[in-house]
Amino acid sequence: MTEPLALVFYENLLPGSQLVNRLQDLGYRVVTHTQASTLVAQAKQAKPFLIIADLVSQRADLCEIIRELKQTPETSHIPVLAFARDAQEDLRTAARAAGASLVAGEVTILAHLPQLLDQLMELEL
Repeated sequence: MTEPLALVFYENLLPGSQLVNRLQDLGYRVVTHTQASTLVAQAKQAKPFLIIADLVSQRADLCEIIRELKQTPETSHIPVLAFARDAQEDLRTAARAAGASLVAGEVTILAHLPQLLDQLMELEL
């Protein structure tokens, strides 16, 4: 059986690399992506099972990219788990409005990733 593919966007090494390691431990193939401007094109090409995106970016508005993912027919079905630092509630609220399937705090995503992935799949059914 093929491992499900997770496309992970991050610019900051921590928690990005920790998240990649946790996903691999959970049996996911992981493709990391650090170019926000090409995330939609990468999702079209790779056809991931899910996308996990760090909302904190110096180069792009991730909420706009999430909106584009959800409005693009080839990617609209892909669940998006977005996260940001716990103090950045405004950014997390904007991600929900943009169409993220689930939004978590940075501490929460690392501590409870298996439960969040289960919840994400339940939301998409």
